[in-house]
Amino acid sequence: MTVTNDEELVKRIARLAKQNQDLEEQIRKLENMNEKLIKDYEKIKTLYEKMSPEGQKETGEVEKKERSLKFNMATVLFAEIHAISKFTEGMDSSAVMDELDEILFEFDEIVKRFKIEKIKTIGDTFMCAGGIPVKNITNPVDVVMTAMEMRNFLENFETKKRGKDKRIWRLKIGVHTGPVTAAISGKKKVNYDIKGDTVNTASRVEAVSDNGSIQISVMTYELVKEFFDCDYFGKLPVKYKGDLQMYKVKGLKPEFSVNGKGIMPNEFFRIKFGLIQFTDIQEIILDKLEKELPDYLHYHNVKHTVDVVTEVELIGWGEGCSDEEILLLKTAGLFHDVGHTVAYDNHEYYGTVIARDMLPKYNYTTEQIEKICSIIMSTQLPPKPRNLLESIICDSDLDYLGRSDFIPVSNTLYEELKAQNKMGSLNDWNKIQVKFISGHQYFTKTARSLREVNKQLQIERIQNLISD
Repeated sequence: MTVTNDEELVKRIARLAKQNQDLEEQIRKLENMNEKLIKDYEKIKTLYEKMSPEGQKETGEVEKKERSLKFNMATVLFAEIHAISKFTEGMDSSAVMDELDEILFEFDEIVKRFKIEKIKTIGDTFMCAGGIPVKNITNPVDVVMTAMEMRNFLENFETKKRGKDKRIWRLKIGVHTGPVTAAISGKKKVNYDIKGDTVNTASRVEAVSDNGSIQISVMTYELVKEFFDCDYFGKLPVKYKGDLQMYKVKGLKPEFSVNGKGIMPNEFFRIKFGLIQFTDIQEIILDKLEKELPDYLHYHNVKHTVDVVTEVELIGWGEGCSDEEILLLKTAGLFHDVGHTVAYDNHEYYGTVIARDMLPKYNYTTEQIEKICSIIMSTQLPPKPRNLLESIICDSDLDYLGRSDFIPVSNTLYEELKAQNKMGSLNDWNKIQVKFISGHQYFTKTARSLREVNKQLQIERIQNLISD
């Protein structure tokens, strides 16, 4: 009875994973269509402006409009820092300004470490934004981590200068997430100036925050609440939009911080963050595959990569893998065929080269990258996995052998090989397939329960197609 229940659970997970995959693919197509429509609209708008009398007179203004970008999700941070006058009486004004410069310099360095774009410093207000100029899904978390680092730095800075009790600097931080328009200027050094309701709202959130606090809007809160402990602060009236709920960030949740103190992120945080960040990496790699894969790759295409990424997660769940193992599996699945953009033969190796170059930029450790590359190399035929993770990707890579769409998928692989003069007739191919499937065996219990029965049926189906 337990075996039956386990099989039903695995099948249910498989159905849910497939539905999720289909939805993600539909969303990606809609996003691509939307981006194309926006670009087409901008082209038409620019052309119209150039043709109009006003546009011909104001060429400089048209060029300025062409140098702007729309970001659907950016996180804007305003940090106001100024000296409390009653505590700076008697101090040399130049010394106070030197301290401010030192603090703002460190803020610049913090922003760089978290890959946040500094927009500008307006008087004693520091402004920056995440998700600009490179769009990403993690920018709300990145910006809140930046805010925490700024606050922690200032506390440590003043403690070293004056001890624990005396503070002369006041810091207020406000954060809000939403769409922005960025005006681009400069050639040698590109600068971004952002505008829109999101910027105005972030500024207002900062204005009503308390000294020493990091205040975030409900939009940012919903995107970061998995990682941070937050207290509800109150409502901010927003013109034409009603009240905006606000929250104070206390710190990281204990389970995500070193020693549970809520300040320094631990390994558990890094892995959870990596699972979210994977979406950004996936978008880059799938876009690379769409643009750079040769036309004759009818089987080793974007769909196959998405199938493998989905399947390694499904089998990984069934085999009881940890979050980190799931991250390693999904990353290896994503990169396992990207080497086809370099060469067909030995593409697994070229995939590891691309992974080694790209993954350090996303904070994968050397040890994780080595494991990912080993998992990728294990997909070379014939499969000879040495551990559970390699077994999972080998089963995922050949998942189609036990699927109902085996024959049409198999035919795409035949067309791919034939286009490179690596295969003869379809009849010869079917004979090879029967031999291969007859000698193949899934390595994991989950894959065997999902696909092994169907795989035996495939042999009979292909044999019926073979002519002597």
